[in-house]
Amino acid sequence: MTTTENLQHYLVIQQSPDKLAAYLTFNVADDNFSCTAEQLDDFLKSHGIKYGVMRDVIDQLVKLPSRYFHSQTLIAKGDAPVSGEDGYIRFAYDMNEGEYQPLELESGKVDFKEVTQLKNVKRGQLIAEKVKATLGKDGTAVTGEPIPSRNGKEAYFKLGKNVVLNPEQTAMYAAIDGLIAMTDKAKVNVFPVFEVNGDVDYKVGNIDFVGNVVIRGNVLTGFKVKAAGDIRVIGGVEGAVMETDGSIEITGGVLATNKGYIKAGKNVKCSFIQDGNVTAADDVIVSQSIMHSQVRAGRNVLCTGTKGLVVGGSIQAGERVVARTIGNTMSTATVIEVGVRPELRSELLERRGQIKQLSENLDKSEKALALLDQMAAAGQLPPDRMAMRVKLGSTKRASIEEIAVNKERVLEIEKSLEDMERAKVDAVNIVYGGTKIVIGRNTRFIKEGMQRVSFRYADGDIVIAPYI
Repeated sequence: MTTTENLQHYLVIQQSPDKLAAYLTFNVADDNFSCTAEQLDDFLKSHGIKYGVMRDVIDQLVKLPSRYFHSQTLIAKGDAPVSGEDGYIRFAYDMNEGEYQPLELESGKVDFKEVTQLKNVKRGQLIAEKVKATLGKDGTAVTGEPIPSRNGKEAYFKLGKNVVLNPEQTAMYAAIDGLIAMTDKAKVNVFPVFEVNGDVDYKVGNIDFVGNVVIRGNVLTGFKVKAAGDIRVIGGVEGAVMETDGSIEITGGVLATNKGYIKAGKNVKCSFIQDGNVTAADDVIVSQSIMHSQVRAGRNVLCTGTKGLVVGGSIQAGERVVARTIGNTMSTATVIEVGVRPELRSELLERRGQIKQLSENLDKSEKALALLDQMAAAGQLPPDRMAMRVKLGSTKRASIEEIAVNKERVLEIEKSLEDMERAKVDAVNIVYGGTKIVIGRNTRFIKEGMQRVSFRYADGDIVIAPYI
């Protein structure tokens, strides 16, 4: 009969690194080995195992120890901690813009019925509710010690214009009748809606509105439509000027004859662009074709409908350009450029200019302060000069701080301009000769047509891979 004291000779107890399991292993395979359940319990306790001991395994091991001689046996199991679930904002409306993308039919035609479904709300109507994060549940190690859990993170409302919270800060409501719209940094707004039931022409005149604009007709050449929210045109746009901080959605196309321009703070969506000038801070999404146009997007230019044609002109995107067909059989000059953020390049130049100006001002302040410090050391500093000395000291500190902020931003921009990992051009069907592909500072001219290819930056050059 084995005693509790000499079980150490036969058995080894090991804990897992996370203390959620303990294992028993035999050191010596001795057929004469035997022990009681109480002895085994005491042995486990002597090794700190006090929780989750598996009684059925203990009983089996006492009855038939030889079964466990040559294997590692799980003898105790703790309870793993359970992390709390993060809180989130639950919207009363689906805020995904993609829901309103035009439906493309097999014939190549586009059904724009869905576009007219706007997210209208009345004053006092619920927009969103906060779902609270849950607390985590602590676990227990096999040693009996608690294992701390992680509580979920709380979600927070991002308030824009014309929205209010309840006193408990758990629900968001509309403060006015209007249209829900998300602007930069996912702020939720309710904008009043300006509707035009027809064309924007001489009867209507130019539009400059603080909310959303819905035009149930065409926007004619020479007219201007500006909005703080979104612009939706249930028709086409000619050579007009359209500007918004939000998105622009045009159910028809843009036929601009190289007049006017379209500029959006978020996305531009339409059926086609011909002889147009279109800029979007995020994405330009075109269902059919982009022909002889200047198109710029902070992120992506996507032209992947039934036709999906990009030919002539210049396309610039911060990250990606995707089209079914790029160029044509006549080798029409077509420039596709990715990995370029025009607004970042402009900011870089502006920041460098600010650093230069601030450094010059700092140098002047330091020279003046040095002179005043000499006068103070000699006891020759009158009261008005004393006040100037204090003011110059404050100016110097502010300049140093502003220079540091600008330098940090310059480094951030330079790093992002060098990041070509996501920059690529995808030709889903074919790219024709006459196309110029630019990725960052690298250029590749396409002389012969290629099918289903993807252009990327690797090892200091533009490489071609099969489009998947």
